[in-house]
Amino acid sequence: MSTSKDRLFQFFKYAVYALLCFNIYVFWREEALAAQLQFPDGVGTAQIIASYAATIDTAAWVILLLMFELETYVLEDHHYSPTVTWSLQGVRLLCYGFIIYAFYGYVTKLFFIYEASHLVGVSSLCTLVADGWSYAIDLDEYTQLTAANCHTFSDAASYLRFEAMPAVVDATGLRDIRYLAWVDVINAAVWLLIVLVLEFDVWLQERNRFEGHALRASRAIKWILYPILLLAAVYWGIKGDFVDFWDAFLWIVAFVFIERNVFEWREESRESAGDRPLTAES
Repeated sequence: MSTSKDRLFQFFKYAVYALLCFNIYVFWREEALAAQLQFPDGVGTAQIIASYAATIDTAAWVILLLMFELETYVLEDHHYSPTVTWSLQGVRLLCYGFIIYAFYGYVTKLFFIYEASHLVGVSSLCTLVADGWSYAIDLDEYTQLTAANCHTFSDAASYLRFEAMPAVVDATGLRDIRYLAWVDVINAAVWLLIVLVLEFDVWLQERNRFEGHALRASRAIKWILYPILLLAAVYWGIKGDFVDFWDAFLWIVAFVFIERNVFEWREESRESAGDRPLTAES
């Protein structure tokens, strides 16, 4: 029975990992459509991170997640040859580079949104239909204005446009988009802190020192950070951004799995050591 439950759990875990892989495509599709509007002449090298921050971020995190899965669950001690160890470290460092790069992209996008300016002489969206303008429904989501839909988005008397983009939004919509951009930045920063703590957990566990004050400090920090991620997911859900809500939920579940791997790894290490009494050093 326990074997069947374990197999079911592993199937569920890897199904979550597979869904996160699929989210790379979902974010790419969403950001690619937005990039066509933001950069009609094509996305240059300098604009890649601003245009595809979520795609790059998600891809790097998926690879990093799989590295954690390898180290905390799949690989045994005898698998750690110098080549394997250095390969894992190299891939992880590369992932962290892209994750930090993506964080910079979220910050860049936040600054871009704050550059919105008032569109002078426009009091109705329908007057913009002939010029090919779009309306900002959400962060990275734009809908082209047509005679059929121009009256459905907003009845405001004034609008704002995004810098160098044929896209407009009313004041309320801009406020919501700015909030979403802030949530992106905060969420990315919190994940960086969590993975930093988790890296330290793994480092200590590899040396059989993940006990005492270190264990309590790790748990206390995570009790602060994970609720922030949960609040971000709830905010996305309330604002109707299902993709971001679903992605945030999957990531929280995925890292619960990693935390469970570390816990089981710690228990197995203690059992293999014969549950010897902890020393002051440990």
